[in-house]
Amino acid sequence: MPRTITIFALAGCSLAMAQAHGALEGYASLNGGTTGGQGGQVVYASTGTEINQAMCSRPADDTPLIIYVTGTINHGNTSKVSGSCDTTDSEIQFKRVSNLSLIGTGQGALFDQIGIHLREASNIIIRNIHVRNVKKSGSPLSNGGDAIGMESDVSNVWIDHNELEASGGESDGYDALIDMKATTRYVTVSYNYLHHSGRGGLIGSSDSDTDNGFVTFHHNRYEDIDSRLPLLRHGTVHAYNNYYNGISKSGMNPRIGGQIKAENNVFENAQNPIGTFYTDDMGFWDLSGNIFTNVTWLDNDTNHPAGPSLVSTASIDIPYSYQLDDSDCVKDLVLATAGVNTGLGESDGACGSQPGDGDNGGDPGDGGDNGGDDGSGGDPGSNLSLGAGSDGSSKGSGSYGDVRDGDLASYWSPSGTSGRISIKWSSATSVGKVIIKEAAGFEGRIQGWTLVNNDTGAVLASGNGAGSISFAPVSLQKINFNIQSASATPAVAEFETYAH
Repeated sequence: MPRTITIFALAGCSLAMAQAHGALEGYASLNGGTTGGQGGQVVYASTGTEINQAMCSRPADDTPLIIYVTGTINHGNTSKVSGSCDTTDSEIQFKRVSNLSLIGTGQGALFDQIGIHLREASNIIIRNIHVRNVKKSGSPLSNGGDAIGMESDVSNVWIDHNELEASGGESDGYDALIDMKATTRYVTVSYNYLHHSGRGGLIGSSDSDTDNGFVTFHHNRYEDIDSRLPLLRHGTVHAYNNYYNGISKSGMNPRIGGQIKAENNVFENAQNPIGTFYTDDMGFWDLSGNIFTNVTWLDNDTNHPAGPSLVSTASIDIPYSYQLDDSDCVKDLVLATAGVNTGLGESDGACGSQPGDGDNGGDPGDGGDNGGDDGSGGDPGSNLSLGAGSDGSSKGSGSYGDVRDGDLASYWSPSGTSGRISIKWSSATSVGKVIIKEAAGFEGRIQGWTLVNNDTGAVLASGNGAGSISFAPVSLQKINFNIQSASATPAVAEFETYAH
């Protein structure tokens, strides 16, 4: 007879809270929620060193920060940066930090042979990043061979719309795509493309590693992975609306009391997709609505598959609300939305897809597909600065046109630490949002600023630091960004304007 397992929400969480986070579903919506760097400074990085500098330049290790990444991050451009944060030159390490978002832009962000490591960290979002071929043996070495690894008091992490891959298994020098251990809790893994790896990942590194769990996997695409989807010890996992193709050894593997609720997933070309494997220390499963095509179930002394009879051994209650897609839609839906540069596409609840809500979304200046960087959500529309005119108070470097050419490599600098840069149109234009992007290597220099309607002299907004600025839409022909102070000569790569 199946046992009943009730998982209670902690720290004052509720179903309403889960719904309020929009695109974020799952356990990461509980325990206070996961917002990453929402509301914080926005910086842009194209090297690992710049990512480390951005983390170490914050006023405090919990000051909210959004880091947009473009280009290839590798060992050659990653160096250790000193400060209150703890960085390395062999991985991108979030250690003893919180309130961070690491987001790839629409121009692409590839972490080539260099992994992402979370340790003693909380409230972290990783989106639209491609990580490949991270090694634990051979060369170069990084992150114990994990694409993303979490350990030692990690909580509230959202891993969304990434691509994680390896070129083989442990004998080839690789470990896992996502590992969680040593008290890692309240994690959501959604809309990722994970492929060509010996190991998907584990939750709990040994039978004595008992304090992990509360992990949600939904709308992920798994292709050609041997095992560990996931390997689960002791903890609780909710897996729904995932697509698995090509499991060569074993898939979901709850053991030694681990429990998994698996709903409306699709398995194709798989061996032992669900059960307790390689041990007699049994786990538990609660199964409903899953589709199995060309699946083999192998039962022996240490393999205890859930099929082919597919009888649940537990009844698991989930403490958050979530949108469950029909099983027949899952394969096509996941193929259309999972992975990088999909516009953060997600289910529309009716067997179709829609752009993501932009909550800590992708690059706000890539045409609007990925939403805004301030957590406000919604498609900001087209960048109105493209095709407009521009002028300013002075030119220390570059030209005024460099802030409206869509090229982050070109920029304007004033002749000093203050100055004005403006966007102008030949006729009245409605503007309700501005995004100021600092040039690579100049991040964090802009301090005090005002945004002014040049037509009337009205101050539309004021603040500190570059990033996204939203205000009540106003019709104007010229808008001024006045840099009042900076820590050193600033450089504006793009002055983007949007209708809303």
